[in-house]
Amino acid sequence: MEFAETMTIFAHSKPEAEESDWQPLLEHLVNVAELAGRFGNVFAAGDWAATAGLWHDIGKASEEYQRRLRPGGGKGRVDHSTAGAQLAEKELGGRGRLLAACVAGHHSGLLDGVSVDDSCLARRLKKIVPTVSFPGNPPKPEKLPTALPFRPERQRQAFQLSFLVRMLFSCLVDADFLDTERFMDPQKGKWRHRFPPLGELWHRFSKNLAAKLSNVPISEINLRRKKVIDACLAKAQDPPGFFSLTVPTGGGKTISSLAFALKHALRHGLDRIIYVIPFTSIIEQNAEVFRELLGEDAVLEHHSAFDSTRWAGQGSEEDELLRKVELAAENWDAPVVVTTGVQFFESLFACRTSRCRKLHNIARSVIVLDEAQMIPVPFLLPCMEAIRELALNYGCSVVLCTATQPALNRNEEFRQGLEGVREIIADPSELYRAFRRVTVEDVGELSLEHLVRYLRNDDQVLCVVNTRREAREVFQLVWDEDGAFHLSAQMCPEHRSVKLAQIRERLKEGQACRVVSTQLIEAGVDIDFPVVLRAVAGIDSIAQAAGRCNREGKLPRPGRVVIFRLDETFLPLEFRAPVETAAEVVRSHEDPLSIEAVEDFFRLLYWRAGKKLDSEGILEDAAERVSELHFPFRTIAEKFRFIRDAGEPVLIPYDEKGRSIIRQLRFAEFPGRLLREGQRYAVQIPWWALQKLEAAGAVERIRKVFPALTAHGFDSCYHDQLGLVFKEQESPEPESLIV
Repeated sequence: MEFAETMTIFAHSKPEAEESDWQPLLEHLVNVAELAGRFGNVFAAGDWAATAGLWHDIGKASEEYQRRLRPGGGKGRVDHSTAGAQLAEKELGGRGRLLAACVAGHHSGLLDGVSVDDSCLARRLKKIVPTVSFPGNPPKPEKLPTALPFRPERQRQAFQLSFLVRMLFSCLVDADFLDTERFMDPQKGKWRHRFPPLGELWHRFSKNLAAKLSNVPISEINLRRKKVIDACLAKAQDPPGFFSLTVPTGGGKTISSLAFALKHALRHGLDRIIYVIPFTSIIEQNAEVFRELLGEDAVLEHHSAFDSTRWAGQGSEEDELLRKVELAAENWDAPVVVTTGVQFFESLFACRTSRCRKLHNIARSVIVLDEAQMIPVPFLLPCMEAIRELALNYGCSVVLCTATQPALNRNEEFRQGLEGVREIIADPSELYRAFRRVTVEDVGELSLEHLVRYLRNDDQVLCVVNTRREAREVFQLVWDEDGAFHLSAQMCPEHRSVKLAQIRERLKEGQACRVVSTQLIEAGVDIDFPVVLRAVAGIDSIAQAAGRCNREGKLPRPGRVVIFRLDETFLPLEFRAPVETAAEVVRSHEDPLSIEAVEDFFRLLYWRAGKKLDSEGILEDAAERVSELHFPFRTIAEKFRFIRDAGEPVLIPYDEKGRSIIRQLRFAEFPGRLLREGQRYAVQIPWWALQKLEAAGAVERIRKVFPALTAHGFDSCYHDQLGLVFKEQESPEPESLIV
């Protein structure tokens, strides 16, 4: 077929449909421009985002591309994104590269500005591409964007401009996805935007919180928790910006922070609340608390375990709530999002379209960083630059929510820290003293045998160590005793819940109960021991362990927290700096968990880390070619990975329900709900371990997608006390990292 200027130019075709039912290119460009502009308006960059939308697909107006759409036109790839990128540079000059990066990468992802790769932006801008032939000139906005939405700071302009590109890219790719979806699958588009507004959620929260508080027994601790909520509601009136919520473990900061976030968002017209939680093990329980207060239809969980992108194309349950949640996970178009540090921060430095779609919906949000001090030290400075930028230029309020403040505030030794952080609690030190229910003693170095004697000295005792191997070695010395338990992330959540129920029952009945655990138990597990033994770690980790000791203050005297060091044990590299710093703080402070001791710990830790606070050189990479506005997006995305081998979740046939989920997955037309339920039966393991288990026949991939432990694998590799056992390299518990 000969291409003619009078021929209608299309953006998308449909199989078996007449051309009259195809989407005209100009319609698509205008739709995407309008939608992207609306997204960009949230952070005063609507004209930039709209222009990117108007030009992103002009390369489709070529004879080669239009021929490919029609029957017999061939299936070869035709470059349709470079033309728009070249037009952006031509019309806007150097600053046009900000849009060129977005347009050139709107399918393949943001590119490196300059590299030896032919796909880098600099080479794409010089590439010879198919001639664009509109019936008239290519569409242009009424007014070309010229002024940036903010004035860059000289010292931070490289980061600020590269961050702006990612946000504009997010506006473009989300708008492109949504308009294409409306045309190709209109029924799918109808499932979006069905969440209740924040005003409705505030009404539900107030009603359900009042009911919850009416059933709480009157006690000094509960009165203190109520005062924390009241302080949060009062401070919510303050203008947006940085806040810190310093509440000791057991002080009710989960509900209190939600009270602040809801009221603050409503008071200042913010769009959503994003909870960033460091541990996958407590995402589910925090999300459940939010659902109890806000309703089942209000909360989106988005984390690594069975991310919906893992089963893209597999279908989904025809259930309204599940369908709505799955779609909202693509771009975080929900009023309350609960996610992990990995999902949140890696997305902010990502280059792929699927990871970046959500970014524009972070603007004008209340971001609650739960346990903010858990940001990995090697990425601390880039993460802080990101949250600083979100607060300064994207209308966000950021709440640093932790039991061990201050961690990220600016001081003489940590000049890169955040300024202008407003503490929600009037006197955190006084609140700490009010909630203080333990004494801390340091007994120095212990052998395994000596540690076991400590375990046997008390009938009820919790021992927390730093690695899975240590936990196994200690437990194996006591596991034949009555009331001995082991906990780690190698046990699926359902298995851990069974063990925790048994532990709580023994504690309640006054029976012997000796638990050996990794840091997993510090991640929000509501459990109460009179004695806690803690292998030396960061002061924040010791404080979390102390939160499992005399938690409700019911003992006649303070609980005992005993800090120790195991001799002749291998300490993973990521533990050494915090362990050494904590040991120094423990020696120099009478109460190593006090606000002053915590401040001393982080001051020393960050001061000593120096350049290791950005060990991958992320900020330097962004600044390298800022004068040319060429940024190494792909290089940075590859470097910015909290965990190099995050692994994959494996389904465990732990009980009849777990086995049923695995059986149904083999034949389910829509596996979405099964996989959601399957999170209770999943263990995250490294890729290398998964490969070994597959080779041994212990793991099979159901429908070539979903890893599951076989019956043989369960009998040979899954232990009732230890969980999934495989020969492993020494490593910290995955839950000690942000996953």
